[in-house]
Amino acid sequence: MGALNMIIKSEFQPQYAHLSPYFEEIKTIFANDTQTIHKARNELKIISLDEEKMVVKSFQIPHLLNRIVYSFFRKSKAYKSYHNALHLTNLEISTPTPVSYVEFYSANLLKNSYFISLYNPYDFTIREALHHKCDDYSDVLRQFAAYTYDLHQKGVWHLDYSPGNILVQRMEEGYRFSIVDINRMAFREITPFEGCENFNKLWARDEDIEIMGREYARLSGLDETVAISEMKRHNNANKRVKNFKKRLKKVLRGDFSDPA
Repeated sequence: MGALNMIIKSEFQPQYAHLSPYFEEIKTIFANDTQTIHKARNELKIISLDEEKMVVKSFQIPHLLNRIVYSFFRKSKAYKSYHNALHLTNLEISTPTPVSYVEFYSANLLKNSYFISLYNPYDFTIREALHHKCDDYSDVLRQFAAYTYDLHQKGVWHLDYSPGNILVQRMEEGYRFSIVDINRMAFREITPFEGCENFNKLWARDEDIEIMGREYARLSGLDETVAISEMKRHNNANKRVKNFKKRLKKVLRGDFSDPA
């Protein structure tokens, strides 16, 4: 259970109550497991708990100021991931089934936190379609635009709507899209015009924006020219910001070579 001053806070869905002993030990279980599927600021591992295949996300330990903020003023990323997943499930929007979140506090300040969900099988992410690595990419992108419109109709705004966070599974008819990395979301009314901005982090080619824009316009009633123009504008603005940040980082490292 860790040090004597360690406090554990967690929630879990009732049907997973039998796994509660694992939740309390998740920090140790995670540290000892080797099946990492992603590691950057946060780390994801596939872990079997009582023979049930889970994805466990360990969030980076916050710096001191954020430890105070997350302990007393704001909900943690693990908490928001779990509760956003519950809300999405209620809206019948596909996301890996939430199981639990677990927070570990030391000296009354948040330290380690975890979000646990069922493993969600998928064939590829939307990135493969955007990079034209699948023959049916135009169909995928068209149906993805329809999926995004459905999100917006249900008042869901994914703030990290980037290629790696959109999973795609081929079905007998069409595709099943699921969203992950959902701790940063907003739930509000979204107009079709505003909705065009939500495609901005896809880093899409103009021809692909046109595919998605035509479908989004058809479903929403927005003028097709306006939809495509807005999507391109937001997409290009995001590219400029990201490229500027890359150049700035190179300069700060003392690298004055031309961009690749």
